[in-house]
Amino acid sequence: MAVDVVTEVVIRRPVDVVAGYAGDPGNAPQWYSNIESVNWRTEPPVQVGSRMEFVAHFLGRRLAYTYEVVELVPGRRLVMRTAQGPFPMETSYEWAPVGESRTRMTLRNRGEPSGFAGVAAPLMAAAMRRANTKDLARLKDVLERVSGDTPR
Repeated sequence: MAVDVVTEVVIRRPVDVVAGYAGDPGNAPQWYSNIESVNWRTEPPVQVGSRMEFVAHFLGRRLAYTYEVVELVPGRRLVMRTAQGPFPMETSYEWAPVGESRTRMTLRNRGEPSGFAGVAAPLMAAAMRRANTKDLARLKDVLERVSGDTPR
């Protein structure tokens, strides 16, 4: 059974700020609660073909997987797919302006778990939805409480 989870949030910051921050995989540990680290396997900045190794904790398990950027439209869309890891997964970010100074960010995770993970796909999707909702709220907090144009 496939997993396909879509969540979104509106952030009171311009698209270029939100996309610049969220679209930099190196910032992921600051706003994804489950991501412990990101190690670049290719030279930054992010571009089609970039590869990064993520270490995360999800549902009580430590996961290590490598994402490869397969699509990038700066300021609009970023799509990454696992090159290896526990099961094939695609993560996409989309950013759209809402007026002049707000951004709607959509986060989508979809994949095709197999074996036991396939049987547990409905539970996994529900857990991913909860985690993504919390992570987007954290991203919103990080970006809205900073002054200036570059969050740290």
